[in-house]
Amino acid sequence: MDLIQQIIERAKSNKQRIVLPEAEEERTLTAADRVLADDIADIILIGNPEKVHALAAEKGLTNIGKATLIDPLNCDKSEEYAQLLAELRKKKGMTIEQARELVKNPLYLGCMIIKTGDADGQISGALSTTGETLRPALQIIKTAPGITCVSGAMLLITQKPEFGENGVLVVGDVAVTPMPDADQLSQIAVCTAQTAKSVAGFDDPRVAMLSFSTKGSATHEVVDKVIEATCLAKELDPALKIDGELQADAALVPVVGKKKAPGSEIAGNANVLVFPNLEVGNIAYKLVQRLGDAIAIGPILQGIARPVNDLSRGCSVEDIYYLVAITACQAMDAK
Repeated sequence: MDLIQQIIERAKSNKQRIVLPEAEEERTLTAADRVLADDIADIILIGNPEKVHALAAEKGLTNIGKATLIDPLNCDKSEEYAQLLAELRKKKGMTIEQARELVKNPLYLGCMIIKTGDADGQISGALSTTGETLRPALQIIKTAPGITCVSGAMLLITQKPEFGENGVLVVGDVAVTPMPDADQLSQIAVCTAQTAKSVAGFDDPRVAMLSFSTKGSATHEVVDKVIEATCLAKELDPALKIDGELQADAALVPVVGKKKAPGSEIAGNANVLVFPNLEVGNIAYKLVQRLGDAIAIGPILQGIARPVNDLSRGCSVEDIYYLVAITACQAMDAK
């Protein structure tokens, strides 16, 4: 069974409630129909009921009736949500009138549904920007305990079973924080290891903090940042298996790891890679994807107290379908 199917089966084993706030969008509704047909998750759709039903009829989507459909302009809990939102944002000066308008926005409404415990995760982005997806999540759901930095992980499924976890690597950050400081980098390490567990199903995440230096082979302030981040990550999660600084070959190739970092339990054996900054991470995964014919799944947003994931506006129905399963797996672990 390949990793994607494993993720789907894990989602099916403990169904979560996933909000799709862009229900009037064709790809989203088609993916929702498929998710419901395959019994992967319980779906909460936000949109105008007449438009949603008309689109479902037009496309021959026969499973949409299994979803919970909420009209953002006529929601029974709108006032309850508005009162709570105003309370959450009162230090920022939000009035009840402003809150009442915001809960008509499907992205805000979805996050309020999660905040009050009536849903477990949310996916948007087919129509919305990353900023529009993240803003309500950070204002309402907020970051996980001990975490202040949101980041993005990528699953890399390679054709090299000798590397990572039978050819699978989880890498971060590839999507959100351009120049993390040592504290943020330590959080990225902890969150990426957690994604490796909850989504990729790794029983034993082994984290390599990557650099152009291995164990003092070079000196520079950017190397010092990676070393400091490694120490901070151990403090944040004492059970985490992590080492750094390591060059990529020392992290992945056993013979190189033994030579460059003797005695390290991670060197040559890593299945989670943490990049020193976003520029390196984004370039690296795309090179592996294009030149190494790896399958790249993500980015998967991490660090939010309940999973909220972002789609590309050029996403396919399959992208949304798989991201529902991924978000469901994250939600299981976030409870």
